[in-house]
Amino acid sequence: MMNSMNPAVAVVGPGAIGTTIAAVLHEVGRTPLLFGRTPRDHLELDVDGDLIRVSGPVGTDPAQVEGPVDLVFLAVKSTQVEAAAPWLTALCAPDTVVCVLQNGVEQESIVASHFSGAHVVPSVVWFPAQAQPGGSVQLRGEARLTLPDVAASEVVVEALRDTRCSVDLATDFPSVAWRKLLQNAVAGLEALTGRRSGMFARADIAALAMAYLRECLDVARADGAQLGDEIPRQIVDSFRANPPDMGTSILADRDANRPLEWDARNGVVLRRGRVHGVATPISDLIVPLLAATSDGPG
Repeated sequence: MMNSMNPAVAVVGPGAIGTTIAAVLHEVGRTPLLFGRTPRDHLELDVDGDLIRVSGPVGTDPAQVEGPVDLVFLAVKSTQVEAAAPWLTALCAPDTVVCVLQNGVEQESIVASHFSGAHVVPSVVWFPAQAQPGGSVQLRGEARLTLPDVAASEVVVEALRDTRCSVDLATDFPSVAWRKLLQNAVAGLEALTGRRSGMFARADIAALAMAYLRECLDVARADGAQLGDEIPRQIVDSFRANPPDMGTSILADRDANRPLEWDARNGVVLRRGRVHGVATPISDLIVPLLAATSDGPG
């Protein structure tokens, strides 16, 4: 039976986002179990120069999991869900809540295609966490999650209560998810150029970003999202206000020659546009370029 007041928690995928969640839990005495591909004896989160060191180890073999937990934070990218499925099988009972810390508006269906048997709660992650060369993670802003206002989300709220990661519950979660997806989609321009937020200071890049965001907004609205005309300008202004050296996860993946989340972040706009009969000329260009950047060949 799930213990919603003091849940047993696991983090699968201790990258930048997973490390942040693990650290904020550890900081208040709720150190989670850690699982991933790479063995490590600890994790480190840098918050304004203060290091939070999370006790390990990071387990790498699903067969060694001792039993199910109440809450799993799934912090792997959409391209890694299939590889993470054995962890979910080992860690989940029918009452387990799986909180998906992942980009996109298709989190539930992506996870469900590889795994079943738990309560899947999608999320919107609102904090900039960046992996550092030495293996630590730097948190460059306040940590916040948005979850749908459903019963299973209360387990996540309780687990993160009194931590430095706040949790909002949204009655119209799809609109919030699409709002974040627009931000993620335009960040794909960083992966194509190999440049960080400073590039949005260019008038031509800002104009391209605005046009692309208006196209994404049309698709989001056709898909049922309630979003205002001001959203594209807000997103471009937020990129221009970032430190010029701030990058996004899709740029980090390109720099490391890892597969890109091009489909979950950009391809979905093209696909949903076709479903709803919305023209997507910019997506028609950007998506193949991102796909080739990620997957080749060549």
